[in-house]
Amino acid sequence: MPQPTAAGLTHRLVPSPAGRIHLVEQGSGPLVLLVHGFPESWYSWRHQMPALAAAGYRAVAVDVRGYGRSSRPEAVDAYRVLDLVEDNAAVVEALGEQSAVIVGHDWGATIAATSTLVRPDVFRAVGLLSVPYTPPGGPRPGEVFAQLGGEEEFYVSYFQRPGRAEAEIEPDVRRWLAGFYAALSADTMPAPGAPDPHFVNRGGRLCDRFPTDRLPSWLGEHDLDVYAAEFERTGLTGALARYRNMDRDWEDLAEYNGAPLTQPSLFAGGSLDASTTWLADAIKAYPTTLPGLVSSHILDGCGHWIQQERPTEINRILTDWLASLGA
Repeated sequence: MPQPTAAGLTHRLVPSPAGRIHLVEQGSGPLVLLVHGFPESWYSWRHQMPALAAAGYRAVAVDVRGYGRSSRPEAVDAYRVLDLVEDNAAVVEALGEQSAVIVGHDWGATIAATSTLVRPDVFRAVGLLSVPYTPPGGPRPGEVFAQLGGEEEFYVSYFQRPGRAEAEIEPDVRRWLAGFYAALSADTMPAPGAPDPHFVNRGGRLCDRFPTDRLPSWLGEHDLDVYAAEFERTGLTGALARYRNMDRDWEDLAEYNGAPLTQPSLFAGGSLDASTTWLADAIKAYPTTLPGLVSSHILDGCGHWIQQERPTEINRILTDWLASLGA
């Protein structure tokens, strides 16, 4: 049963291959499906939903499988990206729609891109925030990440072993999240030349390099409480399982190696976000890999949490792009 809230948002649970997916919706019109990244929830789209609804769209933000109030299968391999694609398609069907525009941030961008690649019958356009599109293929991801960092360990490798990152995070979820958000935000990230928070000292913890004395300007105490409460209830294992399936995804998507996304697309990233800058070559390849690219934006002085750091700009970019699609 849909549950309206005072803010005009409606919460509901819909069936999916995961079991159930929790979603929040606002507005009516063409469906825009919003997919969050790590470590977030539907709440990361709180600034976009009213703007999209006011512009004449049905904005729907999901809790990805393993997060929030969505189902959390126990098996690690239940979090392959193809499973998440089918969750998204199931959401569209459960909402009584034939197709949707899909927009993702961080891991959500990868999930959105793969959804568009694998299910072009459902997803007619794709917006990518922070993480550029890179076609499937290339070297096995686990091997690539294991070679990064020299004496240090890249965070993706650090996340691989079940229980390891959880032991760092779960004793004080709120404090860890505050540090992680601050480490990748424009106004609180470590200064140039400081130890990079994407890497871990051998035998150390990821949080050893997080800022601990301040919150980023976009993150209020209430916002942090919302995120922390969800992960205190669910734990982090479901969220971290996304990282633990990268090699499986590489195998599963082999038939799509090198494939472009041909649907109308959008990209926006922050100039200070490593997820964008490290993949500068992927952005340069967009004429080949995203031939349907309508608009591309690098927001000067912006960090990783782009739709929360710069909500007004992202709302304008999204609504202008959606208007250009003609529906």
